[in-house]
Amino acid sequence: MTSEQQRVVVIGGGLAGLRLAARLGGDVRVLGEEEHVPYNRVLLAEVLAGRYAPEVTALPAPGPALRRGVRAVRIDRAEQVVHCDDGTVERYGTLVLATGSNPVLPPLRGLFEPEGRELPAGVHAFRTMDDCLALSAAVRPGVRAVVIGGGLLGVSAARALAERGAQVVLAQQGERLMERQLDTEASALLHEHLTAMGVEIHTECRVRGLSTTPHPAGRTSQDPAPPAFEERVRAEPGTPRRVPVPTQDPRQVTGVELADGYRLDADLVVLACGVRPRTGLALAAGLDVRRGILVDDELRTSDPRIHAVGDCAEHAGRVYGLAGPALEQADALAGVLLGTGKGLTADPAYNGTRALTRLTLTAGGDRPLDLAAFGETTALPGDDVVRLTDATRRTYRKVVIRGDRLVGGVLLGELSSVGALARSWEDGAPLTDRHGLTDLHHLLTDDGGS
Repeated sequence: MTSEQQRVVVIGGGLAGLRLAARLGGDVRVLGEEEHVPYNRVLLAEVLAGRYAPEVTALPAPGPALRRGVRAVRIDRAEQVVHCDDGTVERYGTLVLATGSNPVLPPLRGLFEPEGRELPAGVHAFRTMDDCLALSAAVRPGVRAVVIGGGLLGVSAARALAERGAQVVLAQQGERLMERQLDTEASALLHEHLTAMGVEIHTECRVRGLSTTPHPAGRTSQDPAPPAFEERVRAEPGTPRRVPVPTQDPRQVTGVELADGYRLDADLVVLACGVRPRTGLALAAGLDVRRGILVDDELRTSDPRIHAVGDCAEHAGRVYGLAGPALEQADALAGVLLGTGKGLTADPAYNGTRALTRLTLTAGGDRPLDLAAFGETTALPGDDVVRLTDATRRTYRKVVIRGDRLVGGVLLGELSSVGALARSWEDGAPLTDRHGLTDLHHLLTDDGGS
């Protein structure tokens, strides 16, 4: 058997794709669409806030296994080859789709011109390093920024922009912030904390469209442009050069129009409306796709020679869209492909991930707000709820118990016990004995480390 027939080709150079390549070693080829050195997408909000330099997010260099700036355009399953946009062809024995997800662009009036595909100047998604660097270059103290979307991504973006001195308005269509992760009380505390940072929050607020004005193209910046991510990782200290400011569209955003008739002035608009799995390649290749690319417990698609991991994969009806599950899937697939004898665990099958959401919000010299949520945070009829609130310390802790098991929890302000609580939830161990219930009470009331 030739090396090409044995080769594992991974489409996608993000966390999941690179983790898999590192675990497998050997004859692996990774096709990365972005030209940047690989980076940790989880840290982009910290870069936007100015807390981390972009180069801090760089992942370990994967060496010659990664082809950067190469986009896969077609999969030929019969020939077992991947066609790339530069005309090259990669032959595979096993193909892994780690194509990630795209930001959801809401159907707003004025977002695109007729037949157009470019965003107006000042309008940004917040998904890639390019998005982050463009936003970072545009932010300055006093700039008017509107963030559309009050989920985890929108809250992170609003916090980061506020830390940079922007006048931030967050527009959330739902009843409360981070409604997928937080209950009403926890969301209210988060609302209060962001307001203290200067963020103006509108919930149950539907955005109808954008206001724009003609924007002269081809202008030249009067300030040095920030170095590109690649240059920041490699370049020696020096004077940044002046370059033309790229203009995506001959329009500049000036405001956000709400469904109730009000208008928010805006120099910047951030679209934080969620993500959608990138399934185009899989669909065109005839693989089974629902919301994501359907995979079984061995992360195998409807073609046994093709697997999928990360944001693009749908396992047991779930698309996670989070870093933790993507890494777990990569590890599980490495065990599958290496075989149980050389795998990472005795049972390499993937049985799903119990995802924990964590977020830290910092307001200057003020005490940061740490947040964690896991499992089912809203109780069902018959569930038991234990809730502790300390207004002075600005802490909130709640766990939901169903029968004799911990099924979810929310903690704000003090996370010393989150690790032990999350482990109890992940293990699914019963809390039937008195000792178990005592430990649970101790974890909720103890402010010490764990």
